[in-house]
Amino acid sequence: MGDDGEMIIKHVHPLNSRFKRVCVFCGSSSGKRNCYREAAVELARELVSRRLDLVYGGGSIGLMGLVSREVHNGGGHVIGIIPKTLMRKEITGETVGEVRPVADMHQRKAEMARHSDCFIALPELLEVITWAQLGIHDKPVGLLNVHGYYNSLLSFIDKAVDDGFIMPSQRSIIVSAPNAKELVQKLEVWNTCRFTMVWWQKPSGKRHKWS
Repeated sequence: MGDDGEMIIKHVHPLNSRFKRVCVFCGSSSGKRNCYREAAVELARELVSRRLDLVYGGGSIGLMGLVSREVHNGGGHVIGIIPKTLMRKEITGETVGEVRPVADMHQRKAEMARHSDCFIALPELLEVITWAQLGIHDKPVGLLNVHGYYNSLLSFIDKAVDDGFIMPSQRSIIVSAPNAKELVQKLEVWNTCRFTMVWWQKPSGKRHKWS
């Protein structure tokens, strides 16, 4: 408030980002604890503040619906990629942004990855970590570790490193933080240590890379 009682509005300039689109993996359930829903909203607002587009699984319910609506309502661009067979199950009511139907779950994940610059998991993930370990992509994987949700997974991965099943350099693809702001900041300063390999083909036979 100013001296005369009038409200003073401070203009917040959006943060610059090294990314353009962020893929968020999350479920069609909201979970049993409010902390997961609150984290989804916080993450969406952090993406909006950095002018980042959202790529997600295309559903309108659960954490997927929360993240997509919050980004859309904040003025962000939303791309939802969903198998045709799941459209009735995971879309109820109005959707936001672009909805791109695909043939199956494999194509869904491949398209989500292809259109994104990094990944964030908000309770749900593993395959994309394996892809990175195999050298299929060189994009960071962020875990939004709400109330220690991923602690056991991180301990398991560290044990695999200690026992020689995962190289320390491969472990570095995984970034974790307890809140959205810290996680996105860690992703921004993450340095790639891998290569991108050709791994998928269109029916025409022309090979493509994730880039």
